[in-house]
Amino acid sequence: MSGHSKWANIKHKKAAKDAKRGKTFTRIAKELTIAARESGGEVDANPRLRLAVQNAKAVNMPNENIKRAIQKGTGEIEGVHYEEVTYEGFGPCGGAIMLEVITDNRNRTLSEIRVLMNKLGANLGEANSVAWNFSHKGVITVKSAGRSEDDLLELVLESGADDMEYDKEESRIICAYDALNTCSKFFEGKKVEITDRKLEYLPKTSVNIKSVADAKKVLKFLDGIEEHEDIQNVFSNYDIDDAALEQAEKE
Repeated sequence: MSGHSKWANIKHKKAAKDAKRGKTFTRIAKELTIAARESGGEVDANPRLRLAVQNAKAVNMPNENIKRAIQKGTGEIEGVHYEEVTYEGFGPCGGAIMLEVITDNRNRTLSEIRVLMNKLGANLGEANSVAWNFSHKGVITVKSAGRSEDDLLELVLESGADDMEYDKEESRIICAYDALNTCSKFFEGKKVEITDRKLEYLPKTSVNIKSVADAKKVLKFLDGIEEHEDIQNVFSNYDIDDAALEQAEKE
């Protein structure tokens, strides 16, 4: 099982920024609409929609907003026609990047992202240029709530999940792509508080960022690319040294 991962050391930056600009609600609303259009508006019969609704409630998204986004997907009310696209690329300092996008205009979005990537010292790649270095997995973030690593590991093994990244505050449970819903229900049944659940691209190998200068470049890139309104999720294989990250944030 994995030990503490660097996922935690940049998570707070994105969370704070998303909350400030309201991107969280926009991102979830798009996901609700896509999920409802894909497999219908019945939450119990649509695992993807059920997950999106759970995530919406976790960030206190108003019920009316949730309902409206679902109705746009089912066609009950008029809405924008979205499509999903995944782009791959290379970030500064040799990092591999996966971008999940939901857009109403693929050509516009592609052009804008290409320009933005170039501006931030990165560039888009062809299909499978970096995807081979990622595994598509389910990730469940839970409150450790005083449980030791061994205690939580027992539950992870019992649930059928693949891996764990332990932290005394919050831990991440890694499971198969198609086991996210089953594993989530298991932890709910064990009264383990779930704070987030999603599908992620997890890197198989990492690029270690040790200098403050490189950390600043990477953070500037990640902050900048996440600003684009059509980008739902950004995944990378950066492993930033804690000391370098702390200093970079101060400067």
